Formats: sequence, C-alpha cells, structure tokens
Amino acid sequence: MNKLKAIFLPFFSGVLLLGIWYSVAFVYAKNEGYEVQRIVIPFPHQIVAALWDERAILWIATRQTALAALVGFIAAVTFGYVLSMLLASAVWVKRSLYPWILVLQMTPVVVLAPIFVLWIGQGLPSITAITFMIGFFPVVANTTMGLISTDRNLIELFEMSNASKIQEIAYLRVPYAMPYFLTGMKIAGTLAPIGAIAGDLFAGSSQGGVGGIGFMVILYNSQVKVPELFATAFVACFLGFIFVGCVNWLHWILLKNWHESVRATDIE
Repeated sequence: MNKLKAIFLPFFSGVLLLGIWYSVAFVYAKNEGYEVQRIVIPFPHQIVAALWDERAILWIATRQTALAALVGFIAAVTFGYVLSMLLASAVWVKRSLYPWILVLQMTPVVVLAPIFVLWIGQGLPSITAITFMIGFFPVVANTTMGLISTDRNLIELFEMSNASKIQEIAYLRVPYAMPYFLTGMKIAGTLAPIGAIAGDLFAGSSQGGVGGIGFMVILYNSQVKVPELFATAFVACFLGFIFVGCVNWLHWILLKNWHESVRATDIE
C-alpha cells in the first residue's frame, strides 16, 4: 500500500500541476495573443516538441556537461578525501590549513571563473575546475569531521590492544568516518551538475559546433527561444537526477549491511 501511495501521489500531483500550467497558458494566450504567450509561457507540448526537435544538439550538450561534472566530481571526491586524511592526522595540520580552505571556499565562483579561463583556457578544463571547486569542500568538511569524531572508547580499546597508528586509521577511523564521507559525497554529487552548468555559463565555448547545457541556455535566451530554453532546463534537471541517483545507490551499497541509517530506511 505504501509503495502504491509513493507512486500514485507524485503522479497525481504532477497531473494537477500540468493542468494548472495548461490553464494559465490558455488564459494568457487568450488575453495577450498566441505569439506573446508562446514567448512568456509556452505550453508543455511545445516544450516536448522543442525537446524532440533539438534532441541532437541537446544530446551533445548534455554529454559535454556530464563529462565536466563527472571529472570534477571524481577529482573533488579524491582530493577531498586525501586532504581530509591529512587534516585529521594532527591538530596542528588542521589548524594550519583549514582556515585557508575556508577562504578558498568562500571566494565566489564568479571571481574564480575568469581566473581559471586565463590559467587553463576556455572550455572543458575551466568548467571541470569550477565543478571541482564547488564540490570538494563538502567532502573535506564531512570526512574530516568523521575522522576526528571517532568514539574515544574505541580508540582507547585499540590502544589497549597495542594496535599501530596505521591499524587504528584503517580499521577504526576510516570505517567510522565512512557515513560522513558518503554524506559529503552526496552533497558533492548534487552540486556537480550545477557546478558544471554554472561553469559552462562563465567559461563555456562552442568548440566542436555546440557547447554544454549552460552555453545552450545563453544561446537560446539570446534568440528568445523559450520552449527550447525550458527543454534545456528539463535536460539539466534530468542530468541532476541521474547524478544524485547514482550517488545514493553507492551510498546504499556501501552502508546497507552495517550502518543503522540505511538499515532503518530499509525496514520502513
């Protein structure tokens, strides 16, 4: 019954929202004229038609944005995890480096984007760098918190057992911090497509005949192609769902057999 509700309720609300959309579009078309309505509030079927007509271009744009998001995400997770291990290795290391990491994170992307373009060029390299900058801090913050928050009683138990520092890190701190790391990874996965699209807005190019999703947003907006603009937004949303779904699946796979947060969800 709960599964049926989980399927039916979103479907029902979606149909309701679609009906409201059509109603508003019809009223606006009646009062303002069809052409004005098409520019301001396109009908959903016009968006679907634009999505089909522009499918080849949007497919290439989505591949470019997905590639930048994936590379930036992997770099953010890898570098963030290694940096977290370094920060958690000693208090003086964390106190020395963490404030500067915060400074870097607080620097707006709109300031960093032109710098990246100057340093590494326009296109995929700069977009990947911007995606990395947006995603790596959640991994660093969450993983470091997990590594330094390990239960003191368990640490003392390892010390009583004459475990080495490497054994303590490998068999205690790393597993204990895994939920924290995966939480940071989920946040980074959510931000990766957003970062890639934002990077494309600032540093995108049309090399190869078409740019990424962000570049197509600029192009369609300049040409006042509103249905195509909505279609691009739909593609960006779908890409984000894919990213978040993959990260959530990985989170479930790694924690399903031992962590209470996932097991409790499965029981419900």
